[in-house]
Amino acid sequence: MLTLKASLRDKKENIQQLHSKGLMPAVFYGKKTPSTPISVAKKEFIKMWKEAGESSVVSLDTPNGQVLALIHDIDIDPVTDFPRHADFYVFEKDHKISVEVPLEFIGISPAVKDLGGILVKVLYDIEIEALPTNLPHSVKVDLSFLSTLGSHILAKDLKLPEGVSLSINPDDVVVSASEPKEEETEETPIDLSDIEVEKKGKEESTEEGGDAPSGQGQEKK
Repeated sequence: MLTLKASLRDKKENIQQLHSKGLMPAVFYGKKTPSTPISVAKKEFIKMWKEAGESSVVSLDTPNGQVLALIHDIDIDPVTDFPRHADFYVFEKDHKISVEVPLEFIGISPAVKDLGGILVKVLYDIEIEALPTNLPHSVKVDLSFLSTLGSHILAKDLKLPEGVSLSINPDDVVVSASEPKEEETEETPIDLSDIEVEKKGKEESTEEGGDAPSGQGQEKK
């Protein structure tokens, strides 16, 4: 289990001063745990976040003891693309929780490799339910099962670890191998010479025997 050292933080503490010290503001809370502001080392948090993601249990080492939690939400700076605040959700040990975990696509689809099919990924993460200690970091999707054009892998086809269940419709499509798109046929270019000849013929017909426009060419009485 990953451990992150955390210090209790005064809400009135200047955030800019925290950042200047290499620290990042955060908070942990839960159904039976009051919201508690903390600060953590930004580099250590980023390292742990990359390894744990948002579905792995982490231990917050605080002055009041260890707190087991999940990374619940992260505020990302739109300019630097680095995290600037984090929320940790403290769970109840014997209660299952639902979280979204990323899908990891592995293997090669014969329908794509040998038959020219197109791989269509419908889902990139999936919602599952489990005890916090049983939550996987990701769920693998084996593309080798896509052997024919039009074949697909449903949510219920995924191999989940023991103690983990789906929280979505089991018949939802995860990925499919669709048939290749038909090449568009080239349209025959229009022969402009035919249009020109037709237009010219109409002009000549008008000059030779066409009716005079209304209101013109009539004698005044």
